[in-house]
Amino acid sequence: MFASLAVLVTLVATLAQANPTPTLKDPYVRRDAEAPPFVKRAASCTFPSPPKTSSLSKAMNITGTFDGGNVRFDRGSGACEGQKEGGDADAVFLLQSGATLQNVVIGANQAEGVHCLGPCNLYNVWFEDVCEDAITIKQTSGQSNIIGGGAKNADDKVVQHNGAGTVKIDSYCVQTFGKLYRSCGNCKTQYKRTVLISQIIGKSGSSLAGINSNYNDTATIDKASLSLSSVSSICDTYKGNSNGDEPTKLTSNTSNS
Repeated sequence: MFASLAVLVTLVATLAQANPTPTLKDPYVRRDAEAPPFVKRAASCTFPSPPKTSSLSKAMNITGTFDGGNVRFDRGSGACEGQKEGGDADAVFLLQSGATLQNVVIGANQAEGVHCLGPCNLYNVWFEDVCEDAITIKQTSGQSNIIGGGAKNADDKVVQHNGAGTVKIDSYCVQTFGKLYRSCGNCKTQYKRTVLISQIIGKSGSSLAGINSNYNDTATIDKASLSLSSVSSICDTYKGNSNGDEPTKLTSNTSNS
């Protein structure tokens, strides 16, 4: 469906609400050198088979690097309360600035999966069943990297970007989902946000990215690297706000060439 599209296209939300369709910019220059080294691999939808399950009584605080050995972590039976908004205390993992979480499976019994308080790295982190949001990014600057892994059954968002800076999502599988990435539409403090998306296998979803036109958000999407089935839109634009109201959706698209 997307084979004829350009190899690398930048989708930029514009301020003009009368014609807010994203415009094209020059090809993006890769920023991998800014992030810690990781093993480049193709996206896979083969979820690990955890050797055991560890149910946590409170969020696990991570500094440095934590390798979970593909153990399943959750917060115990009844932790998920649907789309009820949760806080840091409801997460399975709480990542401090610069922390890396890798080779972890997060089970269905959780309200919030991973909260990043600063720039963080998630390598091969798998969500068997997303409750509210899988990953919440709260950094005020810098870049967080979500490389490898995947998520299933997200009624709304997989990655919620509440803070500022950049989020990179690469080599990722997402199945039965609302949005792979969403720049917060109604946070009390709003920022210009950037997302970089490449090497995605997406099945049965609403959109890969949702960004706010009025805050100059940018989504850079390597369309040629996408493998999508029954995904309605690549990038949607919204008029965000800081008063908590539901943001207004402006555009929805599957191509912008």
